[in-house]
Amino acid sequence: QLQASGGGLVQAGGSLRLSCATSGRTFSSYGVGWFRQAPGKERDFVAAITWSGGWKDYSDSVKGRFTVSKENAKNTMYLQMNSLKPEDTAVYYCAARTGSSWYDRSAYGYWGQGTQVTVSS
Repeated sequence: QLQASGGGLVQAGGSLRLSCATSGRTFSSYGVGWFRQAPGKERDFVAAITWSGGWKDYSDSVKGRFTVSKENAKNTMYLQMNSLKPEDTAVYYCAARTGSSWYDRSAYGYWGQGTQVTVSS
């Protein structure tokens, strides 16, 4: 099970940190990722990280502003979001990767419930 939290309302230029806590099973052999879905749009890749934390990647739209990290002792993944823009407004989901792609949502077999991020201009 994955549980995302930390969303909220923030002004443009502000910051938020999302958390994704895992429980109920071990995800130590999975990579994990963040996706987001704006109203009327597809659920898009945002960031991913290996369970060891040794590899990370980001979508071009968030590169340089968002940072993904993990704290294995707490079985928790984080997404630090800085310099937020109104176009970052979406429901953010964390997920565990069970397939071969890091960027395709169909490769993620376990999903959290999502947390709303709203950035006002």
